[in-house]
Amino acid sequence: MKHFLAEAGGDTLPWNEQVQHVTQALRATAVERDERGGTPKVERDRLRDSGLLMLSVPLELGGLGASWCQTLDVVRGFARVDSSVAHLFGFHHLLLATTQLFAQPAQWQPWIEQTRAQRWFWGNALNPLDKSTRARASGDGFVFSGRKSFCSGASDSDVLLASALDAQDRLLIAVVPTQRAGITVLGDWDNMGQRQTGSGSVLFDDVRVKVSELLLDPGPLSTPFACLRPLLAQLILANIYLGLGEGALAEAKAFTLQQGRPWLFSPASAANEDPYVLTNYGDFWLALEGARSLLDSAATAFDQAWLRGASLDERERGRVAIAVAAAKVASTRASLEVAHRMFEVTGARATTAALRLDRYWRNLRVHTLHDPLDYKVRELGEWALNDRWPKPSFYS
Repeated sequence: MKHFLAEAGGDTLPWNEQVQHVTQALRATAVERDERGGTPKVERDRLRDSGLLMLSVPLELGGLGASWCQTLDVVRGFARVDSSVAHLFGFHHLLLATTQLFAQPAQWQPWIEQTRAQRWFWGNALNPLDKSTRARASGDGFVFSGRKSFCSGASDSDVLLASALDAQDRLLIAVVPTQRAGITVLGDWDNMGQRQTGSGSVLFDDVRVKVSELLLDPGPLSTPFACLRPLLAQLILANIYLGLGEGALAEAKAFTLQQGRPWLFSPASAANEDPYVLTNYGDFWLALEGARSLLDSAATAFDQAWLRGASLDERERGRVAIAVAAAKVASTRASLEVAHRMFEVTGARATTAALRLDRYWRNLRVHTLHDPLDYKVRELGEWALNDRWPKPSFYS
C-alpha cells in the first residue's frame, strides 16, 4: 500500500486517485459489459491491483483506514457508472465486516492479513433464506451439501462466506476457499439487470468445513453489535440504488443538453428551457437530494455504532436501524422514479440500444427486489406509531 500513502497531500485521501482511475475504467466499458453479462474478470483484477479491497480495513491491520461513510461513498460512486461492480465491491467489504461482527479477532485477523497479502476478493454464498444447504457433523467439523442461490460475487472469488443449517436447524456460517474440493460455482445468472454480479448458484458436494472456519463466537446476530451486519448490508444496497439514480440523472442531463429537442408545441427554443422538462428535472433532483440526505445521515450513525463495538446496546442499534430503513426506502423510491421517468425528458431517440440507458431501470428493478419495500415501510410505521425498534434479522 506504500504507493497509495505516498500520494497523500493536503486534503487528498491516500486512495482517492485509485478510486478515480477505477471509476473511469468502469465507465469506459459499462455499456458493452452490460450487454455481454458474465464475470467482469478484468475489472475485478483492477480492483485487486488497486488495493481498494482493503479500503474499509483499519490502518493498523494493513488497510487503507477508510470509515464506513467513505467506503459507502465509493460504492455509490462506482454504482453511478457500473452497479454490478459496485455490488461486488460493496459485498466484499460486507463479508470482511461479517467476520469481524460474528467472530473474535484471533479468528478474523488472519483472514484480513491474507486478504491483503494474497489480494483476496471475497464472494457470497450466505443467503439465509435459501435453506437447501445442510451441514452434518463429521469428525472435528462439518460437511456442507446442497445448492445455494443468489451467490453474488462467487465467480472469480478467492474465498466464500457460506452458510448451511445443521441437524437442529442452527445457521452455520463458514469462511472457505472457493477452490475447495466439492465447491462448484455455476454460471447460471442471466437476469435482466445486474448482469455482471454472477448472482447465480453454488453447489456444495460434501464440502468439508473445519470448526475453526465457522463463525461461532459470538455468532450470527447474537449481540447488538453483531446485529449491525444487516444494517451494513442495507446501507450498501441503498448506496447502490442512489448511485444508480444519480447515474441515470447524469445521463439524462447530458442527453437533454446535447441532443434534446423541444416538442412541437413547446414555447421554448431549446429542450433545456422547456417548462415541463424543467419541472421533471426539479422532481428528479428533489427526490435524489432527499434520499442522499437520509443516506448520509444513516451512514454517519452506522459509523458511530461501529466504533462502539461490543458496548453497543439495543437502543443504540435500534436508532441506527430506523435511520437505515428510512434511507433504504427513500433511495429505492427516488432512484426507481428517476430511472423510469428519465425517458420523458429525453424522448424516443434516447431509447436506442446503443446507449442502453434502460440499464439503470433494469439494474434497479432487479436489485430493489432484494427484500420487499412494503415490509421496510411497515418497520417505519411500527416505530412511528408504536415506538418499536425493527426486530433484528438478516434483512432489518
